[in-house]
Amino acid sequence: MFVSYILAKVRAYLRYRETVRELSLLSDRELDDLGISRFQIDSIAREHATA
Repeated sequence: MFVSYILAKVRAYLRYRETVRELSLLSDRELDDLGISRFQIDSIAREHATA
């Protein structure tokens, strides 16, 4: 049980980092097309990681 909890947390963190990395690579124009501002990247990545 504890191991599966830790693995779930690690997977969520990896999803978070991947989302931050991918969104950070986008230009301001591309982010604007998606309706995202640069300061929202962290909160969007956190949402995605826990979904």
